[in-house]
Amino acid sequence: MLLDGEAWQAKFRDFQSEAWRLETLPEYRVPQEEEEIRAFLAGDRIDPHTHSNSYTEDLKRVSREGKSKGRVHIVTRPLSAYLRYEFMYYRPHVWAGEDIRILDVTDRENPLAGVQDFWMFDKTEVVLMNYGDDGTQIDRAVYEGDVARYVEYQRIALAASVPFEEYVKGLDV
Repeated sequence: MLLDGEAWQAKFRDFQSEAWRLETLPEYRVPQEEEEIRAFLAGDRIDPHTHSNSYTEDLKRVSREGKSKGRVHIVTRPLSAYLRYEFMYYRPHVWAGEDIRILDVTDRENPLAGVQDFWMFDKTEVVLMNYGDDGTQIDRAVYEGDVARYVEYQRIALAASVPFEEYVKGLDV
Protein backbone atom coordinates (compact mmCIF):
# COMPACT_ATOMS: atom_id res chain seq x y z
CA MET A 1 0.00 0.00 0.00
CA LEU A 2 1.36 3.40 -0.99
CA LEU A 3 1.24 6.21 1.56
CA ASP A 4 0.64 9.87 0.89
CA GLY A 5 -1.18 12.86 2.28
CA GLU A 6 -3.22 12.38 5.44
CA ALA A 7 -2.40 8.67 5.77
CA TRP A 8 1.32 9.52 5.77
CA GLN A 9 0.91 12.40 8.23
CA ALA A 10 -1.10 10.14 10.55
CA LYS A 11 1.93 7.86 10.97
CA PHE A 12 3.79 10.70 12.71
CA ARG A 13 0.83 11.85 14.71
CA ASP A 14 -0.38 8.45 15.89
CA PHE A 15 2.73 6.39 16.69
CA GLN A 16 2.76 5.21 20.30
CA SER A 17 6.41 5.21 21.35
CA GLU A 18 8.97 5.54 18.55
CA ALA A 19 9.32 6.78 14.98
CA TRP A 20 12.73 5.94 13.53
CA ARG A 21 14.36 6.42 10.14
CA LEU A 22 17.34 5.07 8.26
CA GLU A 23 18.75 7.52 5.70
CA THR A 24 21.20 6.13 3.17
CA LEU A 25 21.54 8.76 0.45
CA PRO A 26 24.01 11.66 0.12
CA GLU A 27 21.26 13.83 -1.38
CA TYR A 28 17.47 14.01 -1.32
CA ARG A 29 15.76 16.12 -3.95
CA VAL A 30 12.85 17.74 -2.18
CA PRO A 31 11.10 20.53 -4.14
CA GLN A 32 10.22 22.38 -0.91
CA GLU A 33 13.94 22.64 -0.05
CA GLU A 34 15.25 23.97 -3.37
CA GLU A 35 15.15 27.66 -2.44
CA GLU A 36 16.71 27.02 0.99
CA ILE A 37 19.50 24.97 -0.59
CA ARG A 38 20.28 27.76 -3.08
CA ALA A 39 20.44 30.23 -0.18
CA PHE A 40 22.67 27.84 1.80
CA LEU A 41 25.04 27.46 -1.16
CA ALA A 42 25.12 31.27 -1.43
CA GLY A 43 26.26 31.48 2.21
CA ASP A 44 23.01 31.93 4.16
CA ARG A 45 22.83 30.04 7.47
CA ILE A 46 20.20 29.59 10.14
CA ASP A 47 20.93 30.35 13.78
CA PRO A 48 20.57 26.93 15.45
CA HIS A 49 19.97 28.62 18.81
CA THR A 50 16.86 30.44 17.63
CA HIS A 51 15.65 28.33 14.71
CA SER A 52 12.14 27.00 15.14
CA ASN A 53 9.65 25.62 12.65
CA SER A 54 6.77 23.14 12.55
CA TYR A 55 9.23 20.21 12.63
CA THR A 56 11.06 21.37 15.76
CA GLU A 57 7.75 22.19 17.44
CA ASP A 58 6.48 18.69 16.63
CA LEU A 59 9.69 17.19 18.06
CA LYS A 60 9.01 19.03 21.30
CA ARG A 61 5.43 17.67 21.33
CA VAL A 62 6.71 14.14 20.76
CA SER A 63 9.14 14.53 23.65
CA ARG A 64 6.48 15.98 25.97
CA GLU A 65 4.29 12.96 25.20
CA GLY A 66 7.11 10.60 26.26
CA LYS A 67 7.72 9.36 22.72
CA SER A 68 10.94 9.37 20.72
CA LYS A 69 11.91 10.20 17.19
CA GLY A 70 15.29 9.34 15.76
CA ARG A 71 17.35 8.55 12.72
CA VAL A 72 20.70 7.29 11.57
CA HIS A 73 22.14 8.82 8.43
CA ILE A 74 24.81 6.81 6.60
CA VAL A 75 27.43 9.15 5.13
CA THR A 76 30.82 9.22 3.45
CA ARG A 77 33.31 12.07 3.40
CA PRO A 78 33.65 14.50 1.87
CA LEU A 79 30.11 15.44 2.78
CA SER A 80 27.92 16.44 -0.15
CA ALA A 81 26.60 20.00 -0.30
CA TYR A 82 23.18 18.57 0.50
CA LEU A 83 24.46 16.84 3.64
CA ARG A 84 26.15 20.05 4.82
CA TYR A 85 22.81 21.81 4.29
CA GLU A 86 20.93 19.06 6.12
CA PHE A 87 23.42 19.05 9.00
CA MET A 88 22.69 22.75 9.52
CA TYR A 89 19.14 21.72 10.47
CA TYR A 90 20.15 18.63 12.44
CA ARG A 91 21.52 20.67 15.34
CA PRO A 92 18.19 22.42 16.20
CA HIS A 93 16.43 19.10 15.62
CA VAL A 94 18.71 17.42 18.16
CA TRP A 95 18.16 20.25 20.62
CA ALA A 96 14.39 19.85 20.13
CA GLY A 97 14.62 16.18 21.07
CA GLU A 98 15.40 14.09 17.98
CA ASP A 99 18.04 11.38 18.42
CA ILE A 100 20.13 11.90 15.28
CA ARG A 101 23.13 9.69 14.77
CA ILE A 102 25.71 9.45 11.97
CA LEU A 103 27.17 6.26 10.54
CA ASP A 104 30.28 7.31 8.60
CA VAL A 105 31.42 4.54 6.27
CA THR A 106 34.24 6.45 4.59
CA ASP A 107 36.98 4.24 6.01
CA ARG A 108 35.08 1.06 6.80
CA GLU A 109 32.64 -1.41 5.34
CA ASN A 110 29.00 -0.32 5.40
CA PRO A 111 27.24 -2.78 7.73
CA LEU A 112 23.93 -1.88 6.03
CA ALA A 113 25.04 -1.90 2.39
CA GLY A 114 22.05 -2.47 0.14
CA VAL A 115 19.45 -1.57 2.77
CA GLN A 116 17.08 1.09 1.48
CA ASP A 117 15.71 4.08 3.37
CA PHE A 118 12.81 3.36 5.66
CA TRP A 119 10.76 4.66 8.54
CA MET A 120 9.79 2.30 11.34
CA PHE A 121 6.94 3.04 13.71
CA ASP A 122 6.80 1.39 17.15
CA LYS A 123 8.94 -1.50 15.85
CA THR A 124 5.73 -2.92 14.35
CA GLU A 125 5.30 -1.12 11.02
CA VAL A 126 7.81 -0.24 8.31
CA VAL A 127 7.36 2.22 5.48
CA LEU A 128 9.85 1.82 2.64
CA MET A 129 11.07 5.09 1.17
CA ASN A 130 11.63 4.62 -2.55
CA TYR A 131 13.96 7.04 -4.37
CA GLY A 132 15.33 7.44 -7.86
CA ASP A 133 19.07 7.47 -8.51
CA ASP A 134 19.14 11.27 -8.17
CA GLY A 135 17.46 11.27 -4.73
CA THR A 136 13.98 12.17 -5.99
CA GLN A 137 11.31 10.39 -4.01
CA ILE A 138 9.26 7.97 -6.07
CA ASP A 139 6.85 6.85 -3.37
CA ARG A 140 6.39 5.45 0.13
CA ALA A 141 5.10 1.93 0.59
CA VAL A 142 3.96 0.05 3.68
CA TYR A 143 6.11 -3.06 4.03
CA GLU A 144 3.83 -6.09 4.22
CA GLY A 145 6.30 -8.66 5.61
CA ASP A 146 7.83 -9.47 8.98
CA VAL A 147 9.53 -6.34 10.36
CA ALA A 148 12.13 -8.31 12.37
CA ARG A 149 14.89 -7.64 9.84
CA TYR A 150 14.19 -3.88 10.03
CA VAL A 151 14.39 -4.00 13.81
CA GLU A 152 17.78 -5.69 13.33
CA TYR A 153 18.83 -3.01 10.81
CA GLN A 154 17.97 -0.41 13.43
CA ARG A 155 20.01 -2.25 16.06
CA ILE A 156 23.02 -2.41 13.73
CA ALA A 157 22.69 1.25 12.72
CA LEU A 158 22.48 2.43 16.32
CA ALA A 159 25.43 0.28 17.42
CA ALA A 160 27.66 1.40 14.53
CA SER A 161 26.84 5.13 14.62
CA VAL A 162 27.70 8.07 16.84
CA PRO A 163 25.51 10.92 18.10
CA PHE A 164 25.32 13.83 15.66
CA GLU A 165 26.94 16.32 18.06
CA GLU A 166 29.88 13.98 18.59
CA TYR A 167 30.27 13.45 14.84
CA VAL A 168 30.37 17.14 13.93
CA LYS A 169 32.87 18.20 16.63
CA GLY A 170 35.73 19.72 14.72
CA LEU A 171 33.95 19.61 11.36
CA ASP A 172 33.12 22.78 9.47
CA VAL A 173 29.38 22.24 9.03
